[in-house]
Amino acid sequence: MALNSDMDSSRHPAAEDNDDIKGRYVYEYPRPAMTADNVIFGFDGERLQVLLVERGIDPYEGCWALPGGFMRMNETIDQCARRELREETNVRDAYLEQFHVFSMPDRDPRGRVVSVAFIALVRPEDYAVIGGDDASNAMWFDVESLPPLAFDHYDIVDMARAYLKEQLSIKPVAFQLLNPVFTVDELRKVYEVITGNVYDRRNFQRKLMQTRVVEDLTEQDCYEAMPTECKCNMSCEDLADYDEMSRRKPKPRSRKLRFFRFNNSHKSESESE
Repeated sequence: MALNSDMDSSRHPAAEDNDDIKGRYVYEYPRPAMTADNVIFGFDGERLQVLLVERGIDPYEGCWALPGGFMRMNETIDQCARRELREETNVRDAYLEQFHVFSMPDRDPRGRVVSVAFIALVRPEDYAVIGGDDASNAMWFDVESLPPLAFDHYDIVDMARAYLKEQLSIKPVAFQLLNPVFTVDELRKVYEVITGNVYDRRNFQRKLMQTRVVEDLTEQDCYEAMPTECKCNMSCEDLADYDEMSRRKPKPRSRKLRFFRFNNSHKSESESE
């Protein structure tokens, strides 16, 4: 008995529906566009900062906004966030984390646009920010003195700040804003600008040491942790002093000015838990 052509395996719907040319699975419903917006926080030693771009096109041409843009058909939303950040600010390799979805129907005058918001903590001195693509400029701004922002980006920044404050209470994210070697006062200042609270220096240091999140450094430790370019700028006398010090048994620094670094072993213990 001959097989009916409709039963031929070569004509199985799954075989010809991979490329849905006729649009049988395209429903007659409006479909929203998808964007990614990046909230990149930095710390200048005194204030919490956020990276913004100046829009070079309408809508909101000339207005400041978060770096971001539309997702392409051949990329994930995470890839979109990284690409837009790189194209508009020249910031690369920052660890981006999704923290919220913004979907108010009237949030974008171009139509129905849903935005996935990402957050990252970086050291501004590690990046030479340059406006690119459809961004005519890129700059760091104090989060307490933001210029007028496009779209609903005020709301996104506010939500990112609340999320950062929440994360700070459960894991040591503040260290991402600091140099590898830092003082207690620098770390305390980061906590204050994120939480909005004021901390007593002695109590803050005592509680910090009890957590084992940081480790106290000797002078030799500080030198070894120093960036290579800083060592190159040291005088011969300074290098000779450090060479002599390295042959001696390390001694703790003066209690007046102690330096610390993040305890990587504590990070490993937290991740294993």
